[in-house]
Amino acid sequence: MTDLKKIPYNLSDEDIKWVEDTISSMSLDEKIGQLFFNMGASRDEEYLKMTVEKYHIGGIRYNPASGKEINEQNRVLQKYSKVPLIIACNTENGGNGAFSDGTNIAPQLKIGATRNVEYAKQLGYLANREAKAVGCNLSFAPVSDIYLNWHNPIVATRSYANDSNIVKDMTLAYLEGAHQNEGFACAAKHFPGDGLDDRDQHMANSVNDYSCEKWDETFGQIYQNLIDNGLEAIMTGHIMLPSYTRYFNPEIEDKDIMPASLSKELVTDLLKGKMNFNGMVLTDASHMAGLTCRMKRSDLLPASIAAGVDMFLFFNDMDEDFEYMKQGYLNGIISDERLNDALHRILGLKAKLQLHKKTLEEMVPPIDEVEKILNLPEAKQTREKINEDSLTLVKYLDKDVLPLTTEKYKKIKIVYIKGVDSPNGITSLIMGGFGGGSKNPSELLKEELEAKGFEVEIYQNPAQKMLKEMQEGKKPDMNVYFAGKSAIADFVSEQDLVITLLDVAGGFQTVARPGFGFTKGGGEIPWYVFELPVIAISVNHPTMLADIPQVRTYINTYDSNPSTIKALVEQLCKGADAFKGKDPIDSFCGLWDTRI
Repeated sequence: MTDLKKIPYNLSDEDIKWVEDTISSMSLDEKIGQLFFNMGASRDEEYLKMTVEKYHIGGIRYNPASGKEINEQNRVLQKYSKVPLIIACNTENGGNGAFSDGTNIAPQLKIGATRNVEYAKQLGYLANREAKAVGCNLSFAPVSDIYLNWHNPIVATRSYANDSNIVKDMTLAYLEGAHQNEGFACAAKHFPGDGLDDRDQHMANSVNDYSCEKWDETFGQIYQNLIDNGLEAIMTGHIMLPSYTRYFNPEIEDKDIMPASLSKELVTDLLKGKMNFNGMVLTDASHMAGLTCRMKRSDLLPASIAAGVDMFLFFNDMDEDFEYMKQGYLNGIISDERLNDALHRILGLKAKLQLHKKTLEEMVPPIDEVEKILNLPEAKQTREKINEDSLTLVKYLDKDVLPLTTEKYKKIKIVYIKGVDSPNGITSLIMGGFGGGSKNPSELLKEELEAKGFEVEIYQNPAQKMLKEMQEGKKPDMNVYFAGKSAIADFVSEQDLVITLLDVAGGFQTVARPGFGFTKGGGEIPWYVFELPVIAISVNHPTMLADIPQVRTYINTYDSNPSTIKALVEQLCKGADAFKGKDPIDSFCGLWDTRI
């Protein structure tokens, strides 16, 4: 049973009485409802009212919308909820994780490249100051994974580094920054730690295969450091940790080893037992294959709570899932003791946030507070400073390529490379954001270079030309693919320098690798690195050298914000010494040939 007088709660006798009295007054349905985080499907007032009055949800996460829309949504939710709600946001990179017009400050890996923990602290403070203005009170951050395996398609720029000590310091700084906002909490993720497996738990099993000793020295020290410093909540990943599962259950068979979200050994025995975590545990989203492939949904909902998880993310069908969880209690899968402990942890967090003492206006500030927060320059200034200190010149073999000047490189060609995507393009849509109509990184880069006086062309590969011809009802010349090569002298004469711009998003696909649509001839693959100067720049996944090892100049920017592209061009024009970032991972991917 949790102790509400100890960290992370530190509740007074009065606060504890509210927790106890509230639980004792609840019906069974109200108790079951508190176990659920809902992912809101609508912002219609009647729908929002229904979710709290019929299903008695304990918390909510929601789909992207403007600050004004989210502020009003959260006001409606808290207005109708009998017990105040935990309202979560995904402020990994900035306030844009709480509402779409919030400030996108920087991904965690970009901050890792600065080695400056103050930036992580500023991220935690500024991102969640914006989130608090729309009524959020819990961040699903910091991401506490370690980017150890360059094949991993999901961790990427979400981690601070491949060094557990850097991750430990940065995650704590984020937590400290977030805590500067009164009444705001954090949920670190994804316990027991992602970054080792090649696979993404959205689509398959994921395994952390460290020994107990190695895990203690790495992932374990990160989480223990956060726990000791008042971390309120931890999100379990759908990730297996066989070493510790077998440590607590030596007789377990392989088929019974479960991801953390379903594992008593990892949640109750390791996290709440050995590590003495007194706070709240919640699952990652429940539609991921790393969870759903392990048992029937009717079984996995109550099994997660029985394993020691306190809150479940998210409903599939609300009626169906609610009944699954309720039947799990009535059938004895969830014991009275376990349900009571979960409720104490959930309501204990709400009491720590003082939600039970706040007015509606204190929980969800007036809309003009959002506008004030957005107009403050501090977050944007922090973003600019991070840009100055993070962009990383990883590989630089030809020392005379930089700086860029119009005298040396009047004509520049940008070759824009996207990643291998799912058939319907969902990776680009979700990981690239929902800002349809905004300019892509190649267009932003073109504008910035042209403002410096360069003549810039964005390369169109022959396959794109053929596709355009087909769309126009013309019959394309297929010989272009097999024999459409141009003389080297002609190719070189078209430009003075090539920028290979790689924009490879990870997540929701089995790999995060560049996709080359035209491999025989053409200009997508930089086969011409000894014919003319080539600078390869990745504005997303930082491991692109594995697929273009021949490039002799390679830069990681970690994101493609307009301010980042502007800073990139400034540094390209100043020269190699302008790039201050230090590689936070092994961008050479452990391959000897990426260094030559």
